[in-house]
Amino acid sequence: MMLSNNQINQYKNDGYVIPDFKMPEEDLLKIEKRHNDLLNKHPEFKNYCPAVLSYDEGFIDICNNEKILDYVSQLIGPDFALWNSSFFAKPPIDGHATPWHQDGQYWPIRPLATCTAWLAIDDSTPENGCLKFIKGSHIDQKLKSHNVNNNKNLTLNQELANEEFNEKDAVDLILKRGQISLHDVYLVHGSEANNSSKARRAITMRFMPTTSIFDHQLVKDKKLFSKLNANKYSDRKIYHMRGKDISGKNNLTYI
Repeated sequence: MMLSNNQINQYKNDGYVIPDFKMPEEDLLKIEKRHNDLLNKHPEFKNYCPAVLSYDEGFIDICNNEKILDYVSQLIGPDFALWNSSFFAKPPIDGHATPWHQDGQYWPIRPLATCTAWLAIDDSTPENGCLKFIKGSHIDQKLKSHNVNNNKNLTLNQELANEEFNEKDAVDLILKRGQISLHDVYLVHGSEANNSSKARRAITMRFMPTTSIFDHQLVKDKKLFSKLNANKYSDRKIYHMRGKDISGKNNLTYI
């Protein structure tokens, strides 16, 4: 089932939408196994792995889900690529918080454009630190002021300045295991720490229209990327998903 017109309008107006989608249980079990294998090799990722495809390209099978790609095509057009996938493990008791932020603050994509698919591996609730959104905060399509916060108990070190939003406007993204949300790159979001006895695992898939360019050279800008403490993007693979490279400047990997 494709997104309805109402769902597309919700994405445009609110900055996010929850499609009528449920990942098959057999695929969720495969994800769990891959994640466990990843943690066995890289225990440092027990809270957060910023780029799972760099360590296990097999995760691409999840990102290549035809229904998810159909939704993305409705939101950002028929020509797009996958440029990253992250795993937020958020284990019980000591699952790290994610500060309020906009994703595009630390991504070398010009012009900035990305639709993120956020797949819940566990039920995601306020009790275990579900994602929170500020509805409509994407409307002006501008990056807001962020500050550096190097608290080791945060998954990211970029935090939105307090004057840029009102936390009272936050809405909880409550999802069942296997559900997804789709959100705009400029949408303000974050999550609380997980102090519960239940994990809150999720995997993100980052899709950009190929009218944009993933600029591998931009990471060499020391003024920008030393400040952001961004992950190294210089050798990041950009995977073709659908259509063609409209910009003609993305070095796409075909799968």
